[in-house]
Amino acid sequence: MLERFHVPNDQAIFIKPKDILKTVASIFEKVGLPDQDALQAAEVLVYADSRGIDSHGVSNMLRSYVDSFNQGHLNNNPKWRIKKEFGAVCTIDGDGGLGSVVGPHGMREAISRAKEFGIGSVTVMNSGHFGAAAYYADQAVKSNMIGLATTGGGVGMVPTFGREKLLGLNPISVGAPTKVNPPFIFDASTSSVAGNKIELAKRLGVKVLPGWISDKDGSPIMEEVNIPEYDNPQDKPMILPFGGTREIGSHKGYSFSVIAEILCGGLGNNGLGPLRRDMTAHHFTAYNIEAFGDLQEFTKDLDDYLTKLKESKPAPGHDRVVYAGLPEHEEEIHRREKGIPYHPEVIDWFRDICRELSIEFNH
Repeated sequence: MLERFHVPNDQAIFIKPKDILKTVASIFEKVGLPDQDALQAAEVLVYADSRGIDSHGVSNMLRSYVDSFNQGHLNNNPKWRIKKEFGAVCTIDGDGGLGSVVGPHGMREAISRAKEFGIGSVTVMNSGHFGAAAYYADQAVKSNMIGLATTGGGVGMVPTFGREKLLGLNPISVGAPTKVNPPFIFDASTSSVAGNKIELAKRLGVKVLPGWISDKDGSPIMEEVNIPEYDNPQDKPMILPFGGTREIGSHKGYSFSVIAEILCGGLGNNGLGPLRRDMTAHHFTAYNIEAFGDLQEFTKDLDDYLTKLKESKPAPGHDRVVYAGLPEHEEEIHRREKGIPYHPEVIDWFRDICRELSIEFNH
């Protein structure tokens, strides 16, 4: 994640992942989630924080989840079910549950079917936000499979040449296992910047970069600017597809967003973009490498390639070349030892909510 989104060390309050996991799980339990579901939802959030994906961790997501449960927008005890299946594929009805509760079942189902058929593909519909897409790709990686995960994110992006929010900020994640190097795990929004990073930038008081947002008429803003003031998340600035402008390739981010909608809401018969009907949908695919060829040869070839990439000559002004998953792996090692850095405002919220729910929180 870009340095501008990190909490400055002189402001940060550091908490070990195991400690914040316990607190977050307790908060979920207090709002009515069964113990295992509470732990699962907490694991998805702390996974993101541990790997430096702060935009999809505790700081940005937990309070909105709690509000959604308290307001009855999310089912705190969903009874998900397979509503249609055909060999290697199925569609799951998430029963209105939080995506980070129901989503892991979706990828586990995809992995199970991949063991039998060589590939497993699952769409989950009628579900809430599922957190960091990388978590689900990593589920497949831990089973020595290639994993793909995507979801219908918040509809906050304009199409190329457009001036209306019609596209979801739909992330796509792909992971692949290795033996020597940290696994390849790519996770990125199809927008120029993840919508949650707008919240982070607002909290930290930093400017957004050129090509991230448009003005109210849909014209790309191609200079660093402060985020316009807003109180309602629905009033966030309009975000541009990755590429920013047509000349730099925004039509690619635009189309990748539509592809994600097709795999999620399309296959789930749930509607696409602003036409979604029952909450949102997610899509998971697991590829059983051993069904295609030899697993050991695959991991050796991928390791050789990743080593070649990271040992290649860096361009002037840069220390090294990295690949997706390497910086996150290094950050996870660091944060498990030193703790996850949280902004004081986030810690204040934790103190308030824990006091309200009678949960011990000594930070």
